[in-house]
Amino acid sequence: MLKYIVTGAAQGIGFEIVKSILLQGNYVIWNDINQEQIDKAQAQLHHLGLYQFSSICADASSDEFLDSLSILMDETPGTLAGCVCNAGITTFGDFWSYTKESLDQILKINIKGTFFLAQLVAKKLRDAGNGGSILLMSSVTGHQAHPDLAAYGMTKAALNQLAKNLVIDLSPFQIRINTISPGATLTERTLSDQDYIKEWSAITPLGYPATVEDIANAALFFLSPLSKHITGQYLVIDGGWTSVGIPPK
Repeated sequence: MLKYIVTGAAQGIGFEIVKSILLQGNYVIWNDINQEQIDKAQAQLHHLGLYQFSSICADASSDEFLDSLSILMDETPGTLAGCVCNAGITTFGDFWSYTKESLDQILKINIKGTFFLAQLVAKKLRDAGNGGSILLMSSVTGHQAHPDLAAYGMTKAALNQLAKNLVIDLSPFQIRINTISPGATLTERTLSDQDYIKEWSAITPLGYPATVEDIANAALFFLSPLSKHITGQYLVIDGGWTSVGIPPK
């Protein structure tokens, strides 16, 4: 049995990745910052007969989370094989009025949290000597300008570069690192906007937004031996949106 780490996973894309890994018979350690959402997610997994997981309620960018995760990685069953650094936040705001407090928050979670999670998991994989796969969660806004998302897009572009840089450090240990960049995706959050499907279907060349299953399928590919000679790359999953770059109204 293999073991994977997924952060920010009580709902949306993260939850679908956890569920998909579990359905393959593997073990998952996952986290979220919201205990109520964790309880709901655990109930859904149990309903599907899935029990081979541990959850941590904590900020994925905190030292407390990394300490708890390090202990769980050693104490839970399965051979550590990879990680999906999915936790992140989106903050909207125009360049002229964006605050230092907002920038500090988004850098802490999207950049610092991802960097040190990848570092921890990479050390565990290196010490085990089995290789593995680390997947960073970027965004189309890391490739394409988008109104009011300058700071967010900056953090996501940084993750693409991080993956390229870490090829140097990780490849000698057969640890692969890649990035996926989802575009418009149907999640609990986006579906709360009644115009979301109509708006994004109109500006997406394929004519519809992605589902969480679409993103999870890409994540599973990068975690699996099917991508064993792919590292330092990014995959945009957006139905062709970045080719045309039409912003929502």
